[in-house]
Amino acid sequence: MNEPQSVAAGIRVVEPMLALARCMPMHRIIVAGARSIELAFELQRRGFTRAAATANCGRASGQFDVALIDWRRRTFRMLEPTLDWLMDFLAPAGALVVWMDPQKPAAIEELRFTLTKRGFVIEGGTVRQDGYAVSARRSETRPLSEAA
Repeated sequence: MNEPQSVAAGIRVVEPMLALARCMPMHRIIVAGARSIELAFELQRRGFTRAAATANCGRASGQFDVALIDWRRRTFRMLEPTLDWLMDFLAPAGALVVWMDPQKPAAIEELRFTLTKRGFVIEGGTVRQDGYAVSARRSETRPLSEAA
């Protein structure tokens, strides 16, 4: 039996998102977006047993190493409140990857600016025919140790 086209298209973004975030099976991963449940199940099928969708992720306490956000077919304006909400779920040095529909270069820059404004450092990205992704990591704020 063949998978529906939209499910297969959703699963195709898993591999590039994992690569951009440099995920390992022991990482705790939170998945957000319209297909978060399906993507979380796909991650678990691939051995990422500590993956959870936003629908079943529990209370926010900085417990996730990575956030994968599939934001296709959604407006950019609604991404900002989602990012603000997800911040409490990410560890201080947590990474995130945002996958969006194909956009103009100005929209990509707007996403980069939005992430930077929230304390993320852009690490990379990819542009493909079916969309683009940006990976970023929270800039961990540690006090400098003083010399004795």
